[in-house]
Amino acid sequence: MAAEVARTKNKRMPRAVREQQMLDAAVTTFAQRGYGAASMDEIAELAGVSKPLVYLYLHSKEELFSSCIRREGAALLAAVRSAVEPRDAPADRQLWSGLRGFFAHTAERPDGWAVLHNQARTHGEPFAGEVAAMRQEIVTLVTQLITEAVEAQGFPRDLADRDLAGLAHALVGAAESLAGWANGDPDGEGPSAKETAALLMNFAWAGLQNLMDGRPWSPAHGTAVKSG
Repeated sequence: MAAEVARTKNKRMPRAVREQQMLDAAVTTFAQRGYGAASMDEIAELAGVSKPLVYLYLHSKEELFSSCIRREGAALLAAVRSAVEPRDAPADRQLWSGLRGFFAHTAERPDGWAVLHNQARTHGEPFAGEVAAMRQEIVTLVTQLITEAVEAQGFPRDLADRDLAGLAHALVGAAESLAGWANGDPDGEGPSAKETAALLMNFAWAGLQNLMDGRPWSPAHGTAVKSG
């Protein structure tokens, strides 16, 4: 009955708005049920539309899932980019603000993050490829931020060129893992986005600062040692 009322109310809804409504329902269903178990009937019911209308707009379950990945990936990228402080801000502030934007977004849209991080990656192509492309854009942004920090400190460019991409991948991987941890409390009492970003900065920035100060860790000594 409720679904019928929703369908009646939605009859005059613009197509773009209705499509977003369907995607909202699909993201929730895929996140909570998993791609394999989610049905178009469930998605249509939650969206308050008929199943044929979902197929008319979004064609198939696979295309619907791809649309969810693209939308949630674009939203995450936009959130991180907009959160990063201006280029004239100190490098640590830029990285900190980007991380805080990342964790705030994944906390505000846990279903979207579950679709990107849990569902899409485990179902092969083309889904995994879509997420990999989005992830690479974040890695590229983080690489740029680390590069600017290195240049500001006058860090040797030969070592920086060799290791920057690896450091960026490591930082993004840690952020992804922490997002799952921070959002995993069923009572919603996990750490805030600010606390999670600070935790990662305390873990990563100190090591990066040692590198920029010419004090890389050495397996021979077990501690950061002054190079040269």
